[in-house]
Amino acid sequence: MKQFPDSPAPASSSETRVWPPISIVIPVLNEERHLREAVRQVLSQRYEGPIEVVLAIGPSRDRTQEVADEIATADPRVIVVPNPTGRTPNALNAAIAASSNKIIARVDGHAMLPDDYLRVAVETLEETGADNVGGIMAAEGVTPFEQAVARAMTSKIGVGGARFHTGGTAGPADTVYLGVFRREALERVGGYDEHFQRAQDWEMNHRIRETGGLVWFQPRMRVSYRPRPNLKALAKQYFHYGRWRRVVARTHEGTINLRYLAPPLAVLAILAGLVVSPFLWPGLLIPGGYLAAILAGSAVTGSGLPAQALIRLPLVYVTMHMSWGWGFLTSPRRLGKPG
Repeated sequence: MKQFPDSPAPASSSETRVWPPISIVIPVLNEERHLREAVRQVLSQRYEGPIEVVLAIGPSRDRTQEVADEIATADPRVIVVPNPTGRTPNALNAAIAASSNKIIARVDGHAMLPDDYLRVAVETLEETGADNVGGIMAAEGVTPFEQAVARAMTSKIGVGGARFHTGGTAGPADTVYLGVFRREALERVGGYDEHFQRAQDWEMNHRIRETGGLVWFQPRMRVSYRPRPNLKALAKQYFHYGRWRRVVARTHEGTINLRYLAPPLAVLAILAGLVVSPFLWPGLLIPGGYLAAILAGSAVTGSGLPAQALIRLPLVYVTMHMSWGWGFLTSPRRLGKPG
């Protein structure tokens, strides 16, 4: 089991042990409204060890920079660094470079952490010897549309069997949501690959595992996540998920399985059915069968949803599947990593 050099082994009582210091890195862009609350939530964690927060600020269109500077002036635990590109992997690398501790927690500006998040993460790192631990992306909606998306994002029909979406037992995983890392693991793989605009978490966790590291799923680390608020934003999100997952597949051969191929195969099958249907009416059985399966799946997975959310659930499923699949199919080779 790996231990942290600057902290003793866990004592018999959590009140008498010394908890290692943690650096929380947060990429920030256009977050004037939410930034103060996001930082307050992190700093109010029920964690007895030292905490520093590093904000990597992108070129925002609002007062994000001013708000970040005010927060840092008021609290010496907060550091602000620039991220001129505005891209997430660049922001994370800049924040990690400016951080000083051996444990690094990656947090998003809209993530709502349980108050024992850091405590559970450190306990899990020490108990498992993992290089990265993370938990559940617990989507929670407010509006009927957001509630439908949240249900889809936590069901196997919507996102397959990934435990960080649907839950499950603790254990080794391909990837996890956000993540609390050992600095040595990040340094070993060179941090986030700044080529990947999306899927950078999955890609880096793959490199951690390829270099002998362990990525561990801990369901007690349950992070609330607010889904996209409308159909256009949801379609754009999943289109880019599919597009960049194809880039990862080209970069790391053998990382695609049937779960990732299901949406593009569904898109191709439906298009083929629609093309041949004017000449062979049975072609309509393909899109018709897909829609029937979506309606049946929505009835099963939508149990307990308000009526206005339930009637939106089939459209949400279709949007997620078709957008991801189309993004995967049309992902241009020019997005591939040079070399």
